[in-house]
Amino acid sequence: MSDRQHPRGIVDTSVVIEIAQIPEDALPAEIAVSAITLTELAAGPHATNDPAERARRQDRLQRAEATFDPIRFDPSTARSCGRVYAALISAGRKARGRRALDVLIAATAVAAELPLYTRNPSDFVGLESVLEVVGVDTTPTDTGR
Repeated sequence: MSDRQHPRGIVDTSVVIEIAQIPEDALPAEIAVSAITLTELAAGPHATNDPAERARRQDRLQRAEATFDPIRFDPSTARSCGRVYAALISAGRKARGRRALDVLIAATAVAAELPLYTRNPSDFVGLESVLEVVGVDTTPTDTGR
């Protein structure tokens, strides 16, 4: 296990989309996803007019549904949204629009007390006081061997 690897963590949608290109040691040993990630993936095929891209996105959704048992958005997660929202506002960031789904994914990680792995750590700036965010790169790590 590398220094960055936790026993368990939540991966966001950006990681699920590129998971085949991400080195195993850059991810938690046990991967969890939020139900919100499956929501984003379910919307994906409907967000393109390109039939080939629609098929790729549908395949990605089906693979994710078959692979992961998502962490549900429950009352504990809903309460965690308040902490995430307050942290964003304190950092001078808005928690609306496209960022709203990131807030829900972050709240899932906070409620589950798990680190959040993402390819877009800048989406979660300002949450350091409530959440450990682990940036994920698709570049293989050099072990020096």
